[in-house]
Amino acid sequence: MATEDNIACKVVLVGETGVGKTSIIHRYLYNEYDDNRISTSAAEYKNKVLKYPEYNKSISFDIWDTAGQEKYRSVTKNFYVNAAIGLMVYDIRVKDSFENIKTYWSEQLKEYGEENIILAIAGNKCDLFEDQKVSDKEVKKFAESIGAVFKSTSCKENVGINELFYECGKKFLEVNKLVGNENKGNNENLKIDGKDVNGKKGKKKCCKN
Repeated sequence: MATEDNIACKVVLVGETGVGKTSIIHRYLYNEYDDNRISTSAAEYKNKVLKYPEYNKSISFDIWDTAGQEKYRSVTKNFYVNAAIGLMVYDIRVKDSFENIKTYWSEQLKEYGEENIILAIAGNKCDLFEDQKVSDKEVKKFAESIGAVFKSTSCKENVGINELFYECGKKFLEVNKLVGNENKGNNENLKIDGKDVNGKKGKKKCCKN
């Protein structure tokens, strides 16, 4: 339940089927990974509270994991309404999964989400960088054009996921003027769930932003 210092924030995850949306949520919430996870039907709801000690605030993330299959699209767009954060996920090995972010998912979120919705892009499965078909340079250029956060992520190796949610939440607080900007960009020593906010360093070239 949201309180004065525990702010409710609706998050929706979108993207093609099989890109790893559900795996991202399960890694983030439970620190679990299952290579054989079943695709989501329609949508599933989860919640997690994340503390921002530098602001003396907490965000209660109301997370909606939506199905990527085309047959569910007329239904899942209803879950975008009032979304404050839209997290778009693609598989770095599948070019179309990123192209559809540009031509479909980003437009859907801007149309149905909050007016000042925070957009984010996760380049998932970066542990499989040998098969990468979408360059980080291309994604970063698009992310900058729409003002989106971008992170390379790996559910299998737990790379970039905590950092992605942290950055989205911080931007949500700042954009909605729920905090000042005195600590903006000062992430050097901050930890999330006991981990440095900057994530793992030097493990995989593809997993560093």
